[in-house]
Amino acid sequence: MSLTELTLAVLALLLTPGPTNSLVLLAGGERGWPGALRLVPAELSGYLVTVLPLAVMGATLFADHDALRTAVTLAAALWVAVLAVKLWQMPEVAGDGMSVGGSALFVTTALNPKALIFGLVLLPSPDRIAANLAIFTTLVVAVAIFWAGLGAALRKGGSGQPRAIPLLRRLASVWLAAISVVLIARGMGA
Repeated sequence: MSLTELTLAVLALLLTPGPTNSLVLLAGGERGWPGALRLVPAELSGYLVTVLPLAVMGATLFADHDALRTAVTLAAALWVAVLAVKLWQMPEVAGDGMSVGGSALFVTTALNPKALIFGLVLLPSPDRIAANLAIFTTLVVAVAIFWAGLGAALRKGGSGQPRAIPLLRRLASVWLAAISVVLIARGMGA
């Protein structure tokens, strides 16, 4: 795969709505763009904590231990389900107005199924792992900025919490629940 093909593949996968993007979108809506940007290091760290080891040695590890792949998939499904329930149960106006924190975003991203695809399929390349990781980190930051900006665009007049945030939380909750069900089905081999 050429660097251009890799860039397009990583970009397409990163832009796809999923657990991490849902949370960054919601953070943008709640905090505005500058506030949501403070979460970008948590997202990047979450991806790298999973992607780096997988890109270096994961394919061999998962090939030898199929149960490990299943366990990781089910752990991701459980975490995403917990997030869905938490978002659904949040009061209409949260105490601090923020439902997305750095630690939740980090864990969600570390367990994001996309990280497995990046680490096991797209990024491993003995002759250019550094270039692949540079492209990956740049695109993670760019896409996080995009989703945060999209969420911030939902804010009413650029300040305060928009009336749409409770609805956005519910929609994110439903989407995360659907993702969790898909992951459980994959993990169970259905």
